[in-house]
Amino acid sequence: MARAGLSREAVVRIAVDLVDAGGPGGFADLTLAKVAAQAGVATPSLYKHVGSLAALRREVCVVAVEDYTRALTDATVGLAGPDAVAALAHATRRYARAHPGRYAAVQVAPDPDDPADAALSAAASRSVQVVAAVLRGFDLPEDRTIDAIRSVRASLHGFVALEVGGGYRLHDDLDRSFDLHVRAVLAGLGSLSQPD
Repeated sequence: MARAGLSREAVVRIAVDLVDAGGPGGFADLTLAKVAAQAGVATPSLYKHVGSLAALRREVCVVAVEDYTRALTDATVGLAGPDAVAALAHATRRYARAHPGRYAAVQVAPDPDDPADAALSAAASRSVQVVAAVLRGFDLPEDRTIDAIRSVRASLHGFVALEVGGGYRLHDDLDRSFDLHVRAVLAGLGSLSQPD
């Protein structure tokens, strides 16, 4: 029998907390058995609230993407151009450092052809819209907007994923390196606005 008060929302919240507590590998290591143990129920009891581990992971991704999007929006509201991109970059780094497991869940791309991914697709679309709004200040040609979004995302993700995963072991100032990285991203965006 499921614990009194256990609901789908409560199961998802427990899963999100476990993902956060698990560090960079928290999302990959998420299991129904871990959630059930944390909830104080037998694993089969979870099926009253979530259909499968895949469904639970999808729910965690939606929570993570929505949370990440709020962080980006809060950081960039009222800013434009290079200031907005720098704020977005620093917000991404802060989020990944504070929630490395949840940040890993943000990276899961929804399948646009799978109806089960509809909520995640909608959340991901809102996140992309925030980045697109940030990039409007660069007067990019319309056909380069998606390229620019992908480039910014890949570049920032590369830096912060290496950082939270322990990939930077040298004693040099990592904050300085990140600031220089952001400057390089801005220079790249500037070049995209130029004709070929």
